[in-house]
Amino acid sequence: MKKYIFVTGGVCSSLGKGVAASSLGALLEGRGLNVRMVKCDPYLNVDAGTMSPYQHGEVYVTGDGAETDLDLGNYARFTSGPLSRANSITTGQVYDAVIRKEREGRFLGRTVQVIPHITDEIKGRILAVGKEDTDADVVIVEIGGTVGDIESIPFLEAARQLIHELGRGNAISVHLTLIPEVAGGELKTKPTQHSVKAMQEQGIQPDILICRAPIKLDEATRRKIALFTNVETDAVFTSYDIDTTIYEIPLVFYDQQLDQVVLKKMGVEARHANLSAWYAMMEKFAARKGKVRIGIVGKYMELHDAYKSVYEALFHAGLACGVEVELAKIDSAKLEETQDPETILGKAAADGGVDGVLVPGGFGQRGINGMVKAARWARETRAPYLGICLGMQIMVIDWGRHVLGWDDADSSEFNPDSKHPVVSLLEEQVDVKDYGGTMRLGNSESLAEPGTKLMAAYGSAHIWERHRHRYEFSNKYKEEMTESGLKTAAFTSNGSLVECVEWPDHPWGLGVQFHPEFKSKPTAASPLFRDFIAAVKSRVTHQEV
Repeated sequence: MKKYIFVTGGVCSSLGKGVAASSLGALLEGRGLNVRMVKCDPYLNVDAGTMSPYQHGEVYVTGDGAETDLDLGNYARFTSGPLSRANSITTGQVYDAVIRKEREGRFLGRTVQVIPHITDEIKGRILAVGKEDTDADVVIVEIGGTVGDIESIPFLEAARQLIHELGRGNAISVHLTLIPEVAGGELKTKPTQHSVKAMQEQGIQPDILICRAPIKLDEATRRKIALFTNVETDAVFTSYDIDTTIYEIPLVFYDQQLDQVVLKKMGVEARHANLSAWYAMMEKFAARKGKVRIGIVGKYMELHDAYKSVYEALFHAGLACGVEVELAKIDSAKLEETQDPETILGKAAADGGVDGVLVPGGFGQRGINGMVKAARWARETRAPYLGICLGMQIMVIDWGRHVLGWDDADSSEFNPDSKHPVVSLLEEQVDVKDYGGTMRLGNSESLAEPGTKLMAAYGSAHIWERHRHRYEFSNKYKEEMTESGLKTAAFTSNGSLVECVEWPDHPWGLGVQFHPEFKSKPTAASPLFRDFIAAVKSRVTHQEV
């Protein structure tokens, strides 16, 4: 029988519930189990596709084109199980499905209620992940929000019912709480006690507690927590502050024997743990030498999670190249205001400037000209440049304006009246009115041209990466662009659309229409990010010599 683990959070948000769930998944995979991850999000949106990055961080895109919560990115980086739209469940999806069934008369005239109809829909979606994937041994279900939130109640009730129906050996509860530190360095357990009480009021007795604390809890504190929460002492664990990387957390939990206790609770025979890939990754982390500074020129710089996968992919590339990657977050709107980008990007800048430039994806006109300035600066100073989605389109706009002399070259998204719309709307997008789930989304094949930096990075002409966009390099201007020197380095499999451009006679200037950051892992860096950081490292080394 499939095993189910429900991960919940209490006291406050942003405790690292997603990382804790992902780390547990990594440990169970290290024990030889096939793990599948599910995120239950209480918001009423059908998915994260139309949500502002300021509201909910980045949108993580799965291979089948689902626009999901950023926690699925954590799942992908920590675990190896497949992820699809089935792994993301929202209140919006659940109510939409139930209401459609009611309109179709499938409830045979019965009154539609939260219990049982909404909870049955939630349970059905959770169980489907295990039933439809015959290889799955364990399904870890993270319930978003904090216990006590009104929005989370249907999901907690569904979890309660499943724990009862499946039996506690087949379904267990892992609850993450906060142990705050007050003046004088004293750790307070009362918030955790109240959080567990709130879970018990929902009818769920946690089997395991993970306590977020500044330091590892001592035996006396763990015994006190166990006494007041009806949780065994050896089932109380600490997620304490570390000064390395979040990718050490699986090893932190392993040292506390979290995976052994989970296996025992689920009645699964203990197996030999193989965490060699995680230990090797931490060895690479410790062995890094030198530093490179990457300027990320974007429009959502105030919130770190807005470009979460990009930042993580840069970190992974640094591990692969043996160098520390420092992030310089540059608001493109501020760069737009300056006359000379050298004062922000160049070595004359107060903070020493940047060694390479990355322009990530995004939507809307704000700050676009600042991104164009950054691309032009990188092209003319021969600084390594990586453009992702919008970042590639920025390269095309820069080339049209500053190489071909079309002052009004632009994207039709930003300037519908441009006489040179070098980036334009996809044909199939022209009559689309709904914004959610209507872009070019998910896995798609790109064919790299021989002799390009793109093909050198991937080691193959056939590249499968994920997309999320409406606009493309306009084929109307492709001939003039290529004749003037811009390289078209990849196309869609039918050859109809440009997927990558490269600058000629440049050490490393490349933009892609897809999003390589979504498939990057700490144990297997994205080839494109790896080669970008390698080029930046080479530039820094030569400058120092």
